[in-house]
Amino acid sequence: MSPSRETAFHPITSRTAVGYEEEAGWLWVTSFGDTEAEYRAVREGVGMWDLSPLNKWGFRGSDALEAAQRVNTNDILGMRDGQVRYGAFVDEDGLLVDDGTVFRHAADHLWVCTNGNDRADYFADATKGLDVSIEYLAPELPSLQVQGPRSRDLVRSVVSGPDVDGLTYFTFFPEPVTVGGAPVWLSRTGFSGELGYELFLRPEHADQVWEAVASAGAVPYGVAIIEPIRVEVGMIVTDYDYEPHQRSPFDLGLDRVVALDAEGEFMGKATLRERAADPPNRFKTIRLEGDVLPEYGATVTRDGEEIGVLTSPAASPILGPIGLAILRTDTAADGTRVEVAAEGGAIAGTVDVLALYDPAKRRPRV
Repeated sequence: MSPSRETAFHPITSRTAVGYEEEAGWLWVTSFGDTEAEYRAVREGVGMWDLSPLNKWGFRGSDALEAAQRVNTNDILGMRDGQVRYGAFVDEDGLLVDDGTVFRHAADHLWVCTNGNDRADYFADATKGLDVSIEYLAPELPSLQVQGPRSRDLVRSVVSGPDVDGLTYFTFFPEPVTVGGAPVWLSRTGFSGELGYELFLRPEHADQVWEAVASAGAVPYGVAIIEPIRVEVGMIVTDYDYEPHQRSPFDLGLDRVVALDAEGEFMGKATLRERAADPPNRFKTIRLEGDVLPEYGATVTRDGEEIGVLTSPAASPILGPIGLAILRTDTAADGTRVEVAAEGGAIAGTVDVLALYDPAKRRPRV
């Protein structure tokens, strides 16, 4: 087995990190010693997270847009330079392969970000016959999340270049700005459900960018707080909430990013059009009772009948025990009482809206 890859930020984060865990071939910082403070930073102030293992792909060529559109359900052809769009990556049957974002630098230059690092063959097969080259960029393009309600003030204080206030939700500067004397691509996106930014940079600048952001007051955080943060806001992860080629985007609540009426054609579009009329499953939150969390993938029942699966449980510091769940549509109404399988018996729960923390997603848009 090959050793886990260290991110470009590892030399500086290793000075204060408390533990690491391996995931998808990378070493991730577990925490920096105070998970409560790290969580509060993201929800109340500003935190910083090394998300360099995010899988990034460069699409270049005259057919780069068409190539990305073939695999992504959002309206990729309708993007403008400097825009980011989130969507589902699907196969020919309209089933989820992955989910992630597309950044348009220009018509012939895109970044495509995925959960999985083994998408090269999938992209190659789907884009046969097109003028596009696809390159795996993650090792050469580390990234730093700066997230939290005070992140704009901090980012404004460390960035030299364009007006940060002019960067709207799901847009980025195609040309680098300067942070700590280093060139950085700045995007107003993130994985927190809060106002936030992502900084993309070259590996040789990792130390100086980290120090600039930390010195401005951001609190470093690790993966120990990611589950409650993402479950609170209904964010999904491959291999936790779904396995590739098994679920429709509608099963995971991705209706809003399946652009059936847009010009672009993507794999499985006709099938997804049929399913959109009457999706068999809905993605919801379950409020759990008691102190014991069920396992990932626990069966959900109602009156003894199986109605779905709890994909991701979490102990939220502000909402208590909750979990994301794929539920049969006729049993997914808010307020429905359910049971979730757990060691020693079943846990009672109540179906509630997706993204309990901020159902309307107002916080990242401020």
